[in-house]
Amino acid sequence: MRATAFVWRWRRNPLRRRSDVLQAWVGVAAVVLMLVLGPAVGWVTGSLAHEALRKTVREQQLHRHLVSATTVRSVSGGSDGTDHESTAGREGYRRVLARWQDPAGRVRTGLVAVRQPARPGERFPLWTDDRGQVTGRPMDDATATVHTVLAGLGSAAAAAGLVEGARRLVVWRLAQRRSAQWDRAWERAAHTWGRADAGS
Repeated sequence: MRATAFVWRWRRNPLRRRSDVLQAWVGVAAVVLMLVLGPAVGWVTGSLAHEALRKTVREQQLHRHLVSATTVRSVSGGSDGTDHESTAGREGYRRVLARWQDPAGRVRTGLVAVRQPARPGERFPLWTDDRGQVTGRPMDDATATVHTVLAGLGSAAAAAGLVEGARRLVVWRLAQRRSAQWDRAWERAAHTWGRADAGS
């Protein structure tokens, strides 16, 4: 049905108005912009995200260290509010008081979240930063690639959505103008309806 209406706007027709042709051209321009602008925006955004994420991957892999921590004792109760501790409330995680050595050789003690129950004296791997503070696992290349692709696809879809939104706004305005033109035409016809000299 839409394809028929689209073709009708191009054909010569006594009922066709200039706004019909303009609406058809707006549709063509929107399709071209979606096909050109969407992928271009996605590519640029993906490239920028890739550079930023590659830098993040390098920095995290350089400044995050995998150390061996020893469980001192299990801890019950709520989190103390630190970012790393917030995982302790999730299912499968438990909080323990642990001891580990920072890159400078100093012994550190703190609350950490572990996935499996750890008995006192048990050792487990732990990621720390250069100061020996507990941190998350560094981002790897695969994760960075996934984020890059998602950023590119998301921005391409957003650009196409903006074009479609602009097209709908223009079509809405054209429909309003066309309706107003029809109203004026009917009003003029009503004044001459049935008059002998009006040719009706």
